Amino acid sequence: MNPQTPATTSRSADRIKQLTAAGQSVWIDFIKRSMLGDGTLQKMIDEGLRGMTSNPSIFEKAITSSTDYATDLAAAGAESAKNPRGVFERLALADIRAACDRMRPVYDATRKLDGYVSYEVAPDLAMDRTATMDEVRRLWKAIDRPNVMIKIPATPPCIPAIRDLLGEGYNINITLLFSVDAYDAVADAWLTGAEVFAKKGDVTRLASVASFFVSRIDTLLDPKLEEMAKKAKSPADKARAESLLGKVAIANAKVAYQHYLEMKKGPRFQALARKGAMPQRLLWGSTSTKNPKYRDVIYVEELIGAETVNTMPPATFDAFKDHGVVKPTLAADAAGATKTLEELEKTGLSLKGTTDQLLADGVKLFKDAFDKLLEAVAKSGPKRA
Repeated sequence: MNPQTPATTSRSADRIKQLTAAGQSVWIDFIKRSMLGDGTLQKMIDEGLRGMTSNPSIFEKAITSSTDYATDLAAAGAESAKNPRGVFERLALADIRAACDRMRPVYDATRKLDGYVSYEVAPDLAMDRTATMDEVRRLWKAIDRPNVMIKIPATPPCIPAIRDLLGEGYNINITLLFSVDAYDAVADAWLTGAEVFAKKGDVTRLASVASFFVSRIDTLLDPKLEEMAKKAKSPADKARAESLLGKVAIANAKVAYQHYLEMKKGPRFQALARKGAMPQRLLWGSTSTKNPKYRDVIYVEELIGAETVNTMPPATFDAFKDHGVVKPTLAADAAGATKTLEELEKTGLSLKGTTDQLLADGVKLFKDAFDKLLEAVAKSGPKRA
């Protein structure tokens, strides 16, 4: 099927709401000042949007590729060069507060399940547990909205930070999750944090998502599999490599979802649920399609399941409205997903090695984007004669 060929006859505006009916909340992986005031965000909310996520790359593009911030940057004057981080944060947090206010009706209507806006700690803190915790506390106070989530990467030093911050009652979006083992560690951190908070606070308002990145796995593995297929010494080896193209990322996510379902059945979550705690949902991130050979909504259509979130970049959001197919796919063929990952190991390619590399690359990419952003802010100040 051609990626742009409409796959269903239902009206486009209904498809996002159909995902909601299937148990999956749609968030948008984007923020820009103009969309907050020109009706764009409200239109998306009317179509079924239930949350927003941001990261350093998104803010870098928003600030450097639009005129939305030109007036404020000009007003900052010389401060931009002296304190670019402070100027950026002032602009970004104003957007986050405004977005939280726009999403607040969703937060109220869904009884705190959705309506969240995520803002990420500075990426240069990704390997510093103490500094990350201090930053989360500071940002939470500065934003001062109940429907904000602070994003923390799932690096080894930050796992205990996630546990402790949840125990203090902060809404946390755990980002840059690639491996099932890392997800298990995050789920345990959430359970422990929620148990601690339940003893001293209103656990019914504690919210968290575990953001599992999807398409980047195929983007990294597919070229290696294609090369293996070309150099295969037997038809069986060639067939195995070819059969895995575009399949590993979805299989990995499906296995993670099975772990989520097992966690929910466990006594620790059941005890929390009796106190009114919401589950820490899996959120599918990096769901745009990088390979033009694949359907442009494949990482949405193949991961539709109850109690999950899919945060889509605008192009994927629009594509799914146009021709997405809604059917329960996430829990289907769990055994096949496990077999796919087993077949990958038989090729000699390591999923753990792949996910470890992607975590390191993800931290670097966000830091590079942040550095580029601060450089752009610094250069926006008055020029010397």
